[in-house]
Order: sequence, then structure tokens, then C-alpha cells
Amino acid sequence: MTVTGAIDAGLDAADRLTLDEAATLLPGATVTVVGSAGMGAAALAMGAASVRVSDDSDPATEALDASVFDGTSVVLLRLPKSLAALDRLARLVASSAPSDVVVVAGGRLKYMSLGMNEVLSRSFETVDVSLARQKSRVLVARRPQAAATVPPSLLHDDELGLWVGSVGGVFAGSSVDIGTRALLSTLDRTPDYGTAVDLGCGTGILAAELKRRRPTARVIASDVSADAVASARETAKANGLDFEIVRQRGLENLVDASVDLVLLNPPFHDGGGVSLDAAHAMFGEAARVLKPGAQLWTVWNSHLGYATALRRIVGPTTELARTPKFTVTASTKSID
Repeated sequence: MTVTGAIDAGLDAADRLTLDEAATLLPGATVTVVGSAGMGAAALAMGAASVRVSDDSDPATEALDASVFDGTSVVLLRLPKSLAALDRLARLVASSAPSDVVVVAGGRLKYMSLGMNEVLSRSFETVDVSLARQKSRVLVARRPQAAATVPPSLLHDDELGLWVGSVGGVFAGSSVDIGTRALLSTLDRTPDYGTAVDLGCGTGILAAELKRRRPTARVIASDVSADAVASARETAKANGLDFEIVRQRGLENLVDASVDLVLLNPPFHDGGGVSLDAAHAMFGEAARVLKPGAQLWTVWNSHLGYATALRRIVGPTTELARTPKFTVTASTKSID
């Protein structure tokens, strides 16, 4: 069976190949889809009895934990780029799903590596490889083996004096990336805050530092990624810090004009290319929740030239620091 027509809407070549390779398995199956909500709708159209969807970039879908694979007979997976994320997922399936579960995992060739086969082989007895089609390929894993779950990674950053926790494929893992470190170096100059947000929190290290500096403040770590939220929880726990951690798109659960300070290290990659859309959307969310006169502190790769957008979306913007690669700015919410 080949994926065609309405089923094909919104799917790329890797998704279509994954569905084609799984076509004979889907009728009557209990399916869990990871990483591509579009494949969930297609699987139902192709005869699946039920479908659960877990997508790290969509907080409306189920969180990726053992319960999502309970009773699953087929897993349709969009291969993550991170081997750590793939390892965590494979171990979850192997330890939680029935013994006859089949994992059908597709990806674009430019993002795939032999390391993915090796990772899957740690949790499954057989891993087969499809023929390539339209620059995509599928790995099919069967016969799960007993596999210990992967504990969160913890690494102590001696410079900061903080533990950094990481789960799955969270950005930078348990290390502190140099952009975040540049932003951290300026925090002794932040204005007073009663409520502060670490937007796109990743491992939550910015939230941890905000809370450590002002223990009585309300500090919120927010990210769309389930791995990031889980990582921030590990960071908070390891450092004995109590801050709020929320999985949400943008800051949709915060009301307008309610926040004194937002810290942001925005992403600028979309797939393999550079995209400013996510950062601009995050500037808009920060502007919405900031009180008049409150500030957004942002670190960004200097070549991206975000200052103009920050002035337009948030308000007057000044440079706080510059390294050979990064710029840190403070943008003040305009008072109407």
C-alpha cells in the first residue's frame, strides 16, 4: 500500500516511507506515533484501531514516558537527530510495550547515521534497514530485549556552582552552552524581580540561577519540549531549588503584563537551516507578558542582528555584553 491522496497531506518523504513500510502492520493495530502528528492521522486512515501521539514540539500531545507505550503493537517513529534521545525512546519501548511490538522509524538520510542502528540494537534483537527512497530510509526494530531505563544525566558546573540535569535530546545536554553562559555572566545587573521567566528553558539553568539569586521570587521555567521540561525538573531537584516548570507553547498560560523579567536564549535553527521565526515569536510572547517598563534579556548570535526586531516587538533595546560570537541585550517593554 502506498500513502496517497488525503492521507498524504502534511507528510514529508520520510513520513510517507515510514507509513508504507508499516502498511501491513497497521490494520487493527494499537499504534503510538512519536515525533509526527501527521502520521497519527494517516495511521487511523490506514486501519489502525487506535493511535496515541507524542510529539516533543507539541504540548497538546502525550508526554513521552512509559505509559504511552502500554499495549502498543506498532510504534511509528520520526527518528530524532540526537542518539541520546533515540536511546531513551528505544529503552522506553523495550521496557514498556508488549513483546511483539514493532518499531518503524524513518528519517531523512542527511540526518541518519550508523549510530542509530547501534542504539536500536541495544534494545531490540533485530534491526532491519529499508531501501532508500526520496532521500529517506526506515529502520525496523523487533523483539525487544530487557533494557534498563536511562537515568537522567547530571553534571556539576564548577564555574556556576550548579548541577545541570538533562534528559533525552535536550539542547546542550548536561553542559552549559556558551550563549547561555554569556547571558549568565550579566545577571548581576538584572533589575529587581518578583516574577521572572526562563523562556525556552532547556535544562533550566537560567531559572536555577534566577531562583538562587532571589529565593523569594516566583521563577517560571517554560519550554515546549517535554525533554526540556523533564531536564529542568532534574536541574531544580539536583540543586534543591523550588521553581515552577511548565510545558507550554510560548507563554500561553501566563496572563498579559504579569512578569518583571524574561530571560531568553532563542533557537535559530529549523531543521538544517537558519530560521528567525521562532525567535521573533518568542519576542512577541515576552512582550505580551512583560509589565510596562519590565525587561527581556536576550542572548543571540551576533550575526543574526536581532536588535532591530527586539526594538520593534518589545521596545528600547541596549547592549549589555558582546563576546566574539554572542550579543546580550536588554529590551524594555514600551509604556503606551
